[in-house]
Amino acid sequence: MLPFPSLLRRWALPCLLTAAQAVHAAAAALPPEVEAALVRARLPREALAVLVADAQDTRAPARLAHRAQVPVNPASVMKLVTTYAALEQLGPAHTWSTPVYIEGVVRAGSLQGNVYIQGQGDPKLVVERLWLLLRRLQGQGIQAIAGDIVLDRSAFDMPGHDPAHFDGEPLRPYNAAPDALLLNYKSVVMGFVPDAAAGVARIQYEPPLAGVQRQATVALAPPGSECGDWRGALRAELADPVRLAFLGVYPAACGERSWPVAHADPRGFAARAVEGMWRELGGGLSGSVREGKVPAGLRPAFSMASPPLAEVVRDVNKFSNNVMAQQVFLTLALQKNGVATFEGAREALRQWWRVRFGEAGMPEVDNGAGLSREARISAQALGRMLQAAWLSPVMPELVSSLPIAGVDGTLRRSQSRAGAAHLKTGSLRDVMAVAGYVHAASGRRYVLVAVVNHPGAAAARPVFDALTDWTARDQ
Repeated sequence: MLPFPSLLRRWALPCLLTAAQAVHAAAAALPPEVEAALVRARLPREALAVLVADAQDTRAPARLAHRAQVPVNPASVMKLVTTYAALEQLGPAHTWSTPVYIEGVVRAGSLQGNVYIQGQGDPKLVVERLWLLLRRLQGQGIQAIAGDIVLDRSAFDMPGHDPAHFDGEPLRPYNAAPDALLLNYKSVVMGFVPDAAAGVARIQYEPPLAGVQRQATVALAPPGSECGDWRGALRAELADPVRLAFLGVYPAACGERSWPVAHADPRGFAARAVEGMWRELGGGLSGSVREGKVPAGLRPAFSMASPPLAEVVRDVNKFSNNVMAQQVFLTLALQKNGVATFEGAREALRQWWRVRFGEAGMPEVDNGAGLSREARISAQALGRMLQAAWLSPVMPELVSSLPIAGVDGTLRRSQSRAGAAHLKTGSLRDVMAVAGYVHAASGRRYVLVAVVNHPGAAAARPVFDALTDWTARDQ
């Protein structure tokens, strides 16, 4: 956390492009290769908002600014605002704790009472770490629980969530809702391993879910079948929360593949995952896994610590993980208010923005992940923020979290020749965006923000590649 508002204001002031600079840059024509890419993509110039500015020399005029002051929907590029705010307010070494409480006495390996697991918003409580948590519980001498396992999710005060609301795809993991006790992103990962001798693909499920029937194998496709649309070929039936089935075949040519799917009962997922993992570890349970609160005055037996925020931010930005971004966003409110709500998180971010940049360009962050039709920010405001980030102590953590063009993350298939560009991507229906840093031939570092809002936005990737290459060629 950076606790010196006056210092933050001093950093922020040089980052503001003057009105004269903005007007001068806005009058500049788009580079010819970018104009040509727009024509090929059948996108009008008015669909594009762009800012290219020196990352270090914040007083220099922008190299390029086109509709840079217009608020636009940035899609997942909004994660840059959330993650940078979190790095500054929480610090790169911030971790989340998941305390575990034991109520009762242990006799001959059996707990005569309840176990409480209290969620505190850990964005990365995945299968492996749930396994470790329950193994630590067994390390307390507990092999059986005569009472219940109680899940306390009260740290987040969340409204009801329909995972199909955004785009009608309730089983897509990106539509998972945040949760104080978020286990494995509320998703089950199905692994397919072909066994040619047996004529089947064996199916593994992580985590094991209590009370869910799981098909163990699926027939292999006829010999010579190509991989193709292997998920469609499986003819999966996944909408029943107590049964996972496959009516089709799996092509052996695909080799081993994994398929993450959001569980059809997201609210009940944590209980099924905890019970399933506990029983797989050989644990006994006489009661049930249910929701509740930790009794007042009970002290934790141990806590499970998350990876540091810097690592979480890397996962959020490299792979554009929506629910992790929302967990980080809500943590801003949890740290400030003791209970997290979306409005509390929005207010915490607004206060941070005012200290850093004043009222100018205040973003509408909605849920902090960019999975929204209401989120808005201008290219100029985002560019100012990225300039400030370049000069801040948390710059290394933020930059290293961004996908590298043509190398990794969501940019691994980029056709840009600027392999040293670190850019966050974003895409929704009618939206495509990139923002981050380009390392140019001269050795300079530039901020690049480019957003297309248009029904044909899906065709904009070559436009962004042309912008990135143009930015890199500054000699």
